[in-house]
Amino acid sequence: MAERTSAGLLTVTLEPTPAVAMTLPEEVRAKLAELELELSEGDITQKGYEKKRSKLLAPFIPQIQGVDPSLQIDSRIQPSSQAVLSASKQNKSRAANTRDERFRSDLHTEAVQAALAKYKERKMPMPSKRRSVLVQSSVEACTPPDTSSASEDEGSLRRKGRLANSTPSQSHSHPAVEHWFNRVIQGSSTSSSASSTSSHPGGRSATTSTNANSTALNANTKATALADLMAHTHLDNHIAPPDVTGLSGCSSLHAEQSHVASVRGVSRGYNHHTSIMETADGVPVNSRVSSKIQQLLNTLKRPKRPPLREFFVDDFEELMDVQQPNPNQPKPEGQPMCPLEGDPLGVVTNWPPSLTAALQRWGTTQPKSPCLTALDNAGKPVYTLTYGKLWTRSQKLAYTLLNKLSTRNEPLLMPGDRVALVFPNNDPVMFMVAFYGCLLAELVPVPIEVPLTRKDAGSQQIGFLLGSCGVTLALTTDACQKGLPKAQTGEVATFKGWPRLLWFVTDGKHVVKPPKDWHPPIREASNDIAYIEYKTSKEGSTMGITVSHSAMLAHCHALTQACSYTEAETITNVLDFKREAGLWHGVLTSVMNRMHVISIPYSLMKVNPLSWIQKVHAYKARVAVVKSRDMHWSLLAQRDQRDISLSSLRMLIVADGANPWSISSCDAFLNVFQARGLRPEVICPCASSSEAMTVAIRRPPELGVPSPGKAVLSMGGLSHSVIRVDTEEKLSVLTVQDVGQVMPGALVCVVRAEGTPYLCQTDEVGEICVNSKCTGAAYYGLQGMTKNIFETTPITSAGIPVTDRTFTRTSLLGFVGPDNLVFVVGKMDGLMVVSGRRHNADDVVATALAVEPMKFVYRGRIAVFSVSVLHDERIVVVAEQRPDASEEDSFQWMSRVLQAIDSIHQVGVYCLALVPANTLPKAPLGGIHISETKQRFLEGSLHPCNVLMCPHTCVTNLPKPRQKQPEVGPASMIVGNLVAGKRIAQACGRDVTQLEDNEQFLYIQDVLQWRAQVTPDHPLFLVLNAKGTVASAASCLQLHKRAERVAAALMGRLNTGDHVALVYTPGIDLIATFYGCLYAGCVPVTVRPPHPQNLATTLPTVKMIVEVSKSVCILTTQAIMKLLKSKEAAAAVDVKSWPMVLDTDDLPRKKSPQIYKPPTPEMLAYLDFSVSTTGILAGVKMSHAATGALCRSIKLQCELYPSRQIAICLDPYCGLGFALWCLCSVYSGHQSILVPPLELESNVSVWLAAVSQYKVRVTFCSYSVMEMCTKGLGSQTEALRLRNVNLSCVRTCMVVAEERPRIALTQSFSKIFKDLGLSARAVSTTFGCRVNVAICLQGTAGPDPTTVYVDMRALRHDRVRLVERGSPHSLPLMESGKILPGVKVIIANTETKGPLGDSHLGEIWVSSPHNATGYYTVYGEEALHADHFNTKLSFGDTQTVWARTGYLGFLRRTELTDARGERHDALYVVGSVDETLELRGMRYHPIDIETSVIRSHKSIAECAVFTWTNLLVVVVELEGSEQEALDLVALVTNVVLEEHYLIVGVVVVVDPGVIPINSRGEKQRMHLRDGFLADQLDPIYVAYNM
Repeated sequence: MAERTSAGLLTVTLEPTPAVAMTLPEEVRAKLAELELELSEGDITQKGYEKKRSKLLAPFIPQIQGVDPSLQIDSRIQPSSQAVLSASKQNKSRAANTRDERFRSDLHTEAVQAALAKYKERKMPMPSKRRSVLVQSSVEACTPPDTSSASEDEGSLRRKGRLANSTPSQSHSHPAVEHWFNRVIQGSSTSSSASSTSSHPGGRSATTSTNANSTALNANTKATALADLMAHTHLDNHIAPPDVTGLSGCSSLHAEQSHVASVRGVSRGYNHHTSIMETADGVPVNSRVSSKIQQLLNTLKRPKRPPLREFFVDDFEELMDVQQPNPNQPKPEGQPMCPLEGDPLGVVTNWPPSLTAALQRWGTTQPKSPCLTALDNAGKPVYTLTYGKLWTRSQKLAYTLLNKLSTRNEPLLMPGDRVALVFPNNDPVMFMVAFYGCLLAELVPVPIEVPLTRKDAGSQQIGFLLGSCGVTLALTTDACQKGLPKAQTGEVATFKGWPRLLWFVTDGKHVVKPPKDWHPPIREASNDIAYIEYKTSKEGSTMGITVSHSAMLAHCHALTQACSYTEAETITNVLDFKREAGLWHGVLTSVMNRMHVISIPYSLMKVNPLSWIQKVHAYKARVAVVKSRDMHWSLLAQRDQRDISLSSLRMLIVADGANPWSISSCDAFLNVFQARGLRPEVICPCASSSEAMTVAIRRPPELGVPSPGKAVLSMGGLSHSVIRVDTEEKLSVLTVQDVGQVMPGALVCVVRAEGTPYLCQTDEVGEICVNSKCTGAAYYGLQGMTKNIFETTPITSAGIPVTDRTFTRTSLLGFVGPDNLVFVVGKMDGLMVVSGRRHNADDVVATALAVEPMKFVYRGRIAVFSVSVLHDERIVVVAEQRPDASEEDSFQWMSRVLQAIDSIHQVGVYCLALVPANTLPKAPLGGIHISETKQRFLEGSLHPCNVLMCPHTCVTNLPKPRQKQPEVGPASMIVGNLVAGKRIAQACGRDVTQLEDNEQFLYIQDVLQWRAQVTPDHPLFLVLNAKGTVASAASCLQLHKRAERVAAALMGRLNTGDHVALVYTPGIDLIATFYGCLYAGCVPVTVRPPHPQNLATTLPTVKMIVEVSKSVCILTTQAIMKLLKSKEAAAAVDVKSWPMVLDTDDLPRKKSPQIYKPPTPEMLAYLDFSVSTTGILAGVKMSHAATGALCRSIKLQCELYPSRQIAICLDPYCGLGFALWCLCSVYSGHQSILVPPLELESNVSVWLAAVSQYKVRVTFCSYSVMEMCTKGLGSQTEALRLRNVNLSCVRTCMVVAEERPRIALTQSFSKIFKDLGLSARAVSTTFGCRVNVAICLQGTAGPDPTTVYVDMRALRHDRVRLVERGSPHSLPLMESGKILPGVKVIIANTETKGPLGDSHLGEIWVSSPHNATGYYTVYGEEALHADHFNTKLSFGDTQTVWARTGYLGFLRRTELTDARGERHDALYVVGSVDETLELRGMRYHPIDIETSVIRSHKSIAECAVFTWTNLLVVVVELEGSEQEALDLVALVTNVVLEEHYLIVGVVVVVDPGVIPINSRGEKQRMHLRDGFLADQLDPIYVAYNM
């Protein structure tokens, strides 16, 4: 407590409250703003920032320290918890048995309410969901769930409606507003109004106080403000954290200061009438998404983070922030405990030598004595089994099993074989006969649950157990056998994971009477296995625990002594008779003592929860064996019953008395039924486990035992495994009851739960271990685990064994209290170790149930478990929601559960999920199958209907954010690289050789004229249609003639130098008009035509290019011309403002007077417009000289001559695609087979068929074409082979791209088409960008492209570290083809513009004669981008002029040799600078995060990520049912945390095809971002991670 307050005070002195912030002088506020900015930009360390900041604020602090903060805080605690305090003082003097106020069953509820009341509202953005997701898909979801199947772990009764009154009063009408702890931090402390935006109940705009500038705030307001802040920091419990959002530190200043604009995207004029915000480009966006993200940012302003230790981080080592133990955490201070001995086992004179001997005795001497009464679902007795009947029927079964079952004349079973017992819970009689029949036949029964369907939760593991036990036979009843799922043959189906079983029905007609001379062997109890009990571990695997005959007998003996059982007593058993306490009391010990058991089936309890009490009354039962949930249910139903009496009971054994919440059920039950004759001392909680059987049980008081005890323990202490009784932390306490004394004949000690079994100290919680004759012996077939659990040797701190005996671990966590009473605080199965602190799943469930449980979730339908994410356990809570709960209600309930758990357990919940009613996997007797639920959560098949993830609060061990080191000077860089033996990263293609015949021409149009004269009939172009037939073709002369006609049409109308837009579908028209423009001296601009079905989105782009390029004329076809001026077009753009439009379909056959000769090759030849991946439209200027140089380079690299054919499946509008379509064939004279990519939509195989038909050696395509072929033809390679498609002719198939090579795609393409003869070495990629459309191209000669593996973590720090394939964090990168002739490349530092060494990631700069000469833009922004095209290094070679590509990459000298015989330099492209995400001081490439995300779930078809105000937004396309949408949220968050150490801020699930893609198949992430912020995506679900 002390350390928390001091941390709180520390924060207060540093954080001026909003009230104080207003009184700070303007210049101080400006300086603070500057500091903020420095910190968020990473120019100053956290430490330096705090130092400077406290210095600035020092003069103003004294004014606000005058108020004693404790006064305000204390008044916030609810009266109820103060009552607890006074009660605890009185308690000392009271007699131990009087019912004390402080143990009221609703105490935990009050603690939860008090905790929630401490929180102020902090609004969280509510997730938004498409309506269809809300409609539950399954029919069963509408049936009211089976409330009865409440889990074993039932809480106390809660009083309804209690929480509602304790919430802070609302100042507005919306119910969902009280979501969050602290008020939205932006508002000042005096204004509490919050308006709600009408568009969506969750989308509230933050408010700023109206009197932000009024300085008339008196000291009183300051005091309140301080108290508010104190209450807030008091809970936050950690020193000021590093900032998640970049809105760091002093959040209260943000709302009023204009410097907030430094964080792009938070609008300055933020008032509560509108929620207008700006996107990063400063465009205002008015949408609920933006306001929600703003809310999310507000909740993240002060995330909880432990203080960061100062250490130097090498850039390579991303050190996880390991949590140092808090020096003030409680440590055990007691003496080492002494092992605790139970009473000695009494000696009974006529005690039978074995259980079967007891059965024989009673069956022959007391045959009429009742043994077991079975009830039907109406509660009527169906059958009473007498001891005589049990004896004879067991004998019959034993004889039949041993003698009448055979295979190939061999008996099927031999003594010692294992047999499965599959009996329903409503047939105890048949089970008992089968169990004792097996014992008499010396077979080993393995009782299991009845499998209801082939896919039961956990059924596969049961099958594994049966297989490992070698079970071949299953015993069952006739009715049960008929109900099992059948195969076609009519036999019982084989269940998933089960061995083949023979099913034997044990009903009377199937068993035979043994001959007179046959007697079952009745031996003394030995150490042979008597039976195997199954147990499911925390991970879901099923183990069989072997129990020997002697242990079974000893356990009956010990129970008889502990419970003072006497002959012929009546006992009511509500538990499962197949295992644990139900079996020990109701089947074994009962026979030992000739007791009469009334067995209450689970199905009857569901119908009538009072049945067991009625039977106790009717049969005057002396003992009842129940669980706390049975007591809880009977409380809910008891109102109608007046005439029942429980006075006959001498023991009410509570089998799960070790559960932390059984105490509230016991108390509440006693309160109600004391009036019906129930005596307080009758309630006997006990503790047991499958391995150790009964460990401790509270004795009836007549045995002279000490009176029962209770402990009120501090949760904080328990989380450090230390027992601290009720410290002043009034809210976080756990009340536990004792489970009595150790069993007779047992020795108990408590050891450390993890690691070496050291003996605990007396005030330390550990695992209880038992040494006695009556524990299980082993896990069947698992020697290693058996040794760990059943043969533990506890040792002292000095390392000496405590005794020479070995102990069995019970998996119960607890301690030995005063009077040698045993206390249990949890189970190993429910233990969750988060950041070194231990939490118990059951305790967390109890807290969740205390939050207005009745309205939203079903009692006992809550699962809590932990999953391991990023080197720590994370807590997940899954609950079933009632069908009638509204979205707002559920969300509100979820947010309050988070607050309550945070407050009471001081631990964050990582994920809280609500699923529709009845959808969680059930354990056999109600309850939730936890391990199966966890499995579904991790594999994404849980299908929640609501999810809230809080990674920002929970994940406190992220690596330290990178702080940029001050840059080293240029000279020392060069020297450093030389000293380290690193060469400067630069490389060049081969020299451009001497001119050839067509290279005497300076202009491409001259080459066309020359070819038209020299080789007039040589075919240059073939355009194929979808059928693969030639749609149009052109020879040199034909092309020249068509170009002349276009030129003639233009010359009269246009001036030289005018810009002309060519809007054509891919084909000869486009090429001919391009040359026509050159002939006429005009500058052509190729534009993709609008899509007739999608004018609204495609036409504005056309319009924009036409306007931006200042085109004075549009050339096109008649069809497109009609489209441009149509009615539909008018809806999208202003059709009146089109420039002159000419259609070129029927031009007169006129020859142009003369062909235009440009005065100099530096003149503009054409404009190349393209949309970059960041969504920016950029046109570049290509001069005649650059055009010629580009063609020459490609010609040399690909060895193109007139005799060659190449196939091109690319769009012809920009970049290398345009050059290959329109320029290269004319320049080099080769024939181009053109396949418009659009044709693949109607026939995917057209491109590959053409390549095969024309025996093409060189072909080009785009990634989208490759993807279509891979997806569309993957399964059809056989059909293609039959059509004689053969790709062995292909030497190089190049993917034209402006991005990092997509290795996975190129490899799967190669693999699929290998069958058609495609060489694995053929596929490669090219690289170009806006400044130079062709930098690398594989070509025909030269070494194969190489692949390297780099460390992804090093890349984030702009370093390149090569690793082996398959090593963790490795990323494969493929070389982007060979550098073209005449091209020089260097890697430069983006900031200093200095050259980098080989091992660094930097920007690729290029120098080449075919660089573009500049951007062509409207508003004279050329100056802005001038350095993109002509920039020089800051040191080294400062003369060469380079163009900056805007892409990051690195060079690496390989072992291969190139054509010149020198070692080959490979260029690796990593990604575009504009696309990179700067997060936590590191550089991330979206594609890496996206690759991880796509791998995380089979239904994720595509993914795109971007950032918005420093939040990472992940958009995933869901290919599957909308039910799966919410499964993705946790998986996406997990994988990004694990692999990239980043916290996802928003997860958006959308339909397939929503992520926009350009013609090259590249994702348009910025378009997507704008669409998201403008709320245009129509997402299925948007989750805002807290």
